[in-house]
Parts: sequence; C-alpha cells; structure tokens
Amino acid sequence: MARARFTFLSSLILTPLVALAGTSPVRCQEAKAGLSITAKPGEWRYLNGDPMSTRYSPLAQINKDNFKDLKIAWRWKPAIGPAPPSLGGTAQGNGDPKLAIYKSESTPIMANGVLYTAAGGQRVVAAIDAATGRQLWMWMGMDEGGRDRKAPRRNAGRGVAYWTDGKEERIFVVTTGFYLVALNAATGAPITTFGRNGAVDLMEELHVDFDHVTRIGNSSPPMVVNDTVIVPPALEEGFTPDSMRNTPGYVMAFDARTGKQEWAFHTVPKAGEFGSDTWENESNAYTGNTGVWAPISVDPELGYAYLPVESPTDDYYGGHRLGSNLFGNSVVCVDLETGKRVWHYQITHHDIWNYDLPSAPALVNMTVDGRPVRALVQLTKQAYAYVLDRVTGQPVWPFEERPAPASDVPGERASPTQPHPTKPPPYDYQGYVEDDLIDFTPELRAEAVKIASQYRLGPVFTPPSEIKADGTKGTWYNPGGTGGSLWQSGAFDPETNYFYIPSKTGPGIITVAKDPKSDLRFSRGPTVPLSVKGLPILKPPYSRITALDLSKGEFAWMTPLGTTPERVSQNPALDGIKLPNTGGINLHATLLVTKTLLIAGEGWGGAHVVRAYDKKTGAVLSEVSIPGMMGSMPMTYMVNGKQYLAFTVGTPTEPAEVVALALEK
Repeated sequence: MARARFTFLSSLILTPLVALAGTSPVRCQEAKAGLSITAKPGEWRYLNGDPMSTRYSPLAQINKDNFKDLKIAWRWKPAIGPAPPSLGGTAQGNGDPKLAIYKSESTPIMANGVLYTAAGGQRVVAAIDAATGRQLWMWMGMDEGGRDRKAPRRNAGRGVAYWTDGKEERIFVVTTGFYLVALNAATGAPITTFGRNGAVDLMEELHVDFDHVTRIGNSSPPMVVNDTVIVPPALEEGFTPDSMRNTPGYVMAFDARTGKQEWAFHTVPKAGEFGSDTWENESNAYTGNTGVWAPISVDPELGYAYLPVESPTDDYYGGHRLGSNLFGNSVVCVDLETGKRVWHYQITHHDIWNYDLPSAPALVNMTVDGRPVRALVQLTKQAYAYVLDRVTGQPVWPFEERPAPASDVPGERASPTQPHPTKPPPYDYQGYVEDDLIDFTPELRAEAVKIASQYRLGPVFTPPSEIKADGTKGTWYNPGGTGGSLWQSGAFDPETNYFYIPSKTGPGIITVAKDPKSDLRFSRGPTVPLSVKGLPILKPPYSRITALDLSKGEFAWMTPLGTTPERVSQNPALDGIKLPNTGGINLHATLLVTKTLLIAGEGWGGAHVVRAYDKKTGAVLSEVSIPGMMGSMPMTYMVNGKQYLAFTVGTPTEPAEVVALALEK
C-alpha cells in the first residue's frame, strides 16, 4: 500500500509548532483526590458545547440589558509566516508561502482557561489564552504526501477535540489528508506514544490505498468521551463521481491514549451483516460514501453515540444500488464502547436528492404530555425535524410512511414511500405549492407560475428527471440540496423547552443525464437557479429562525434572519411596494442559547453583526457590529469572573480571525 510520507519540519517528526516569545505553555493540572474530569462551570469543551450537542450555556452575565454594550475584548489571527508545502497557502500579493486563511468554519473550544481552534482548511491548530487572546502555541501541520491537496472538504475543518484524564490534556485533530493527530495541550507537540509518532493513518485503518482513493477526508472534529475518540469520515457530496465504486465512510473509534482502533461501524454493511439485505444485487460490495460529515453526539449517561449518516454513491442516481440502502441517510445509535448498533432510523430511503443528514443530532431532555422523554432531534435538508426517543429509537410523535412519486429514469427505482413526521410540521417550504410563489404583485405571481410550469412539479421527494429534448427542463426540487438545514446546528433551551432551528428557503432544479464515461450510467445534469426578475421565486422570509416548542411539537414563533437585501428592496419590479422584512438570501443562522438569550450570527455571506433575541418571542433585543462575517458557530465561556462570546470571522479579502466580545468593567 502506498503511504503518505512524513517530513521533519523540526528535529522531531510531526513537531512543527510556533510559540510566541514571552508566552508560557499551558500547564496540565496535577491529579488531585476527587478531581472531576468533566467540564467545569463556564467551559465550552465541545464544538456544540457539550457531547449532547445542545449549544446551551447557563452563563447569564451577558443579558438582554447589557448585550448592546459588548466590546471586542481581543482578536487573534493565525501567525503569518512560512508554512510547510503541505499547507498549500500563498500570501496575497507577493506569492511567498504563507499561512493565509480567509474563511474558517472552526468553532473554538475552551478548557482550563485556554481556547483551542483549528485554523481553516489547513487544519493548523492553535492554543489561545482565553482572557487575553495571546497565542500560546501553534502546530503548523504535517507533510501529507499530497493527500491533503486531493482531499474532499478541504475548507471545512470545523474544530478540534479535547481530552483529559485529570492528569494529562490532549488535543485531537483530523488533518485534511485524513490522519488523526494527538497534540500535547500544554505545548502543541505531538504525543509520540500515540499511533505512529503522534498520528494514526486513517486510510491505513480503513485498508484503502491512497493512490486509488482520493475522496475521503473529514469536516467535523472527533468526538471524545471517556477514553474513546470517534472519527467521523466525510466524502465528497453534491458532485459527479468517477464511478459507482467508492470508499465507504466507516466510523472508527480509537483509544485516546494509544491510538489503537477500538471498533469500526460499517455504515455500508458487509455481506451477512444487519442491513446488507437492503442493498440489491450485492451492491453493498462496491458502493461508497455513506460517511458522517456532520458532528457526532454522545449521551455519556447511556453510553450511546449517535451517528448522522450521509448518502451513498451517488447523490442523484441510485440505479446501481437498488433498495433502501441502510445505513445511508440514517440516525444510527451505537454502543460507545463496542460500536455495536443499538437502533437506527432511516430518514430517507434510497436517497437520490442529496438529502444527507447535515447536522449533529441534538440530545434533549423534554417533557411531553407530562412525561419526561430522553429525546433526539435531527434536523434535515428537507426541513423536517425528526424527534425520536434516543433510548429506543421510536418516534416521539408518529411518523407516517407516505407514498412518494416514482422515477422514470431508466434503471432507477425510487422508494415507494418516505417517512413524514406528524409533528412538528415542516419548518420551511417543501415541494411545489403554488400559494408559496412570490406574490408581491399579480404580474410577479403570473411570471412565477409560468416559470414553474416548465418543470416537473410535485411534493417533497419528487425524484430527479432525465434531460430529454422533448421533455421538461427538470424537476422542481424543494428544499434543494443546500437547505432547509445545513451544518449549522439547532440549539436547545432547557429554560423554555424550545428548540431553535435555523433554515434557508431555496428550491432548485434536479436532473440527471446519460453519462457514457461512467459506470453509473447517469450523472447529475446542469443546475438552474429559480428566480423571477432577479427575485427569489418563493415568498419570504428567505432565511429564518424558528422556535419549536418541544412540549407540544408545535412552533412558538418564526422570525426572519437578517434584513431585506438591496437586490430585493431596490428591484424595479417592486417600485412603490412596502415590503416586509424578507430576511437575507441564502443565510443559515449560527446559534447559541444561554440562560437569558438566544444569540445568532448570519453566517458566511451575512451582515457583520451578532444579535440577541428574546427566547420566548423571537424579538430582536439588540445587535453588535463584528469585524467580518461569522464563519463559525458562536460559543461562550467565563474566565476570571468575566463572560466572553467568541467566534471566527472573515471576509473574502481579510484573513480570518477569532474575535472575543465581553463587557467592559
């Protein structure tokens, strides 16, 4: 098997790091009797706040009365300097190798007074003093032998993971080229006793040959609970693959101390395993993808991990993999220690819409009809929230298997039914409904109907259509493959029992075309944006935040995200019309909920602001300007008695940075 090579970027393998002069390394705490290794009050040790992915903090120093008074406490940018060739960065202007990152989706975590973050697609890792923003160390990555340059999702490194046993602290990162690296949290140096000199070759663990497989990587940080490190693999999505044969995205777990593989869950079951009979003609033997690009959630008390699994190869045509295709597009509950399946629920059967599961399952403790329920809320691209009992996998409110339209693409066989929750209802537009079309004027409505009539129309789960000279222009596809929900998770508030949902409105056109160059036979056809005189074809709001009352399975409120953009307000077709707030176009809210507030940014492409909302009504209480678009999720922490709000920002022309806001005292 060909292996990526390591190079000595300093005197030890895998040890490149930059320590700023005058800084002191973070000290691992001494073991003490009764020392808790769980998060301390005011910390934020996981991408989504806790292993249950609630995005909730009980901190309340920042509240509705003083949010408007927040000021920038500190700003941190990656140190600009020479980078190893594997990082692939170049400075703007002079062409010298530099570490220049413009968009970063990495959400910082905080433990013991230190923030840890991965900087952009290069997955360099930094430790930052949480009170001052002073860089303590930076690990500059490793030479991955070209694997990083061919990897999928290179610019979606969304963070790192933290582990401690009360004596030692480690930071785990999955590199762009698919290595699991363990770093000393105090110094940034690789733990040489972990794996091979600090790294585990994940392709080697999967038994795949890098020379022939180039589309497996990672986008979400590892999930670390107890001494187990779970790695969610990610494969390319929304693209035309070279072949129906690809690498399956098995989920692997490793010992946090040694790097030894503890278990692997086969997201595409092997012959004879549970679920293999859902792949006709033994198509499970060659079908790939079916990874987990969204974050994993864990219930430490139950000892269960919850995997949101993506689509099989390929996203829009499945004639080569007939059947329901477990465990594609499923929430799978596995035993944390063994990786054995406890239960699963398939949310989309035989996916041909790119409806992979886009965000971490939120594990919430709620009350329904006076009875406590340990639940799981899975948001989806099709704008349904699927609410399950996380102990048993049974729906909290019934799901109905409703008939779905058939496919007429040669060789394809769409699933005859798809599961629809009876509660809650969809939180964004679904399918084709004429009443959902733009109606600011009768002329705009008539034009929208005329445009829509050129396409094959139907409900959600209407399958792709083949491009033919005498046929329609394609299938109306709503929501499209980038909405309602994406990787920006929802947030759960135990104070109100509300679950806050970000979503984006946006239909598209979905087609397939004959592809004689591929054994898939059909590949994705051209995509067409749907608009009317430059305006979105559906009614606003175009982006929104919705509050779901989990005690009732009903929506408490909905509010537009952002404000009406100029391309709408200044459109000549709307002269003289008083518009409501339409919300921004193509935005996904980045959410955080605290004891007193719902806090949200507009995400990449949005305004340079962060807002505080009333949790019970959705009213905007105040907003604060920030120095760029929010690329990450917001997080909050407390150090030295002061609460901070931190996130990553950037612009297309200004390098990304971590910004921390706080109240002046």
